[in-house]
Amino acid sequence: MDDPSLTVLALLGLAALTAGFVDAVVGGGGLIQLPALLLGLPGASPVQVLATNKFASFCGTTVSAATYYRRVRPDPRTFGPLMLLAFVGSVGGAFVASWIPRSLFDPLVLVVLVVVGAWVVLKPSVGETTALRFGGGRHLRVAMLVGLLVGFYDGALGPGTGSFFTIALVGLMGYNFLEASAKTKLANWATNLAALCVFVPQGAVLWHVAVLMGVANLVGGYVGARTAVARGAGFIRVFFVLVVAGFVVRIGGDVLGVW
Repeated sequence: MDDPSLTVLALLGLAALTAGFVDAVVGGGGLIQLPALLLGLPGASPVQVLATNKFASFCGTTVSAATYYRRVRPDPRTFGPLMLLAFVGSVGGAFVASWIPRSLFDPLVLVVLVVVGAWVVLKPSVGETTALRFGGGRHLRVAMLVGLLVGFYDGALGPGTGSFFTIALVGLMGYNFLEASAKTKLANWATNLAALCVFVPQGAVLWHVAVLMGVANLVGGYVGARTAVARGAGFIRVFFVLVVAGFVVRIGGDVLGVW
């Protein structure tokens, strides 16, 4: 693969900065960053693109997870098992990443996004306050199942993972958007680390691109996390709806062959 030009590197850095901000607020920065890598590095193999994207995302989720943890103080009794199972699921997903056709995922993901986006728009109270739907051991089991399933998706494909964690924590478990975003970042950090544990030994990371994008993603993640904490659940809800709408357009275009 030829080395990218300075212009391409600058554009990839800008994409990573934007992705870091979006990912820190509601998740889903990979839907900005991954297409940018595919366009900017046409000579790279799919696994190199996935691995480079994971490293950049890991840098951003590290700083945003730390910021959320310091300012929101989520309950470790929930995010601990969530992170552990997300890590396990992501390792499994990374190992089978090259075997799973993207075409199987897109239609299902599109349906989920449309249903959840419409639900959040039509029920303005969703995610404003925490009203947990499960208690005790059942709450823990649901959190672990969410971690395992979304973690597997992140290891295998990745784009939109943060939003799927947020969807599950708000819609299924009953957290408000701010608490859900804090737990999402901690779980997403674990899934990114797990995937890198598979990709780095394979030599798949393009380090000269990954380090640049990692720094940009880190800055975006820091700014996004501080903005979300300062503005609260209402801001995250609006941002969530906008990002989900963008995902629907993007993935819907892929499914219908528009792009």
